Amino acid sequence: MEIVHKQFENKGAFIAVKDEVKAGEMTYSRAGEKLIIIDHTEVDSAFGGQGVGKKMVLAAVDYARENDLKILPLCPFAKATFDKETSIQDVL
Repeated sequence: MEIVHKQFENKGAFIAVKDEVKAGEMTYSRAGEKLIIIDHTEVDSAFGGQGVGKKMVLAAVDYARENDLKILPLCPFAKATFDKETSIQDVL
């Protein structure tokens, strides 16, 4: 599975792709210079239970760390992932 990052001005998305099929998408908005707000995570039902959502959250964490950003997880799925995974809470 590949996670593709796309950016459009002050918005962006992490898109999960498996065998050229879109498995899921997590969208965010930029708020100022140093904050991204994850606002929505969606996984295709055919890929449910395969950790697709978590992989997209982890890709966002990597992006935040590489770019000295913080994340505000407004999306309930992303927030739950941050609550469970203490190793990624440094970007909150």
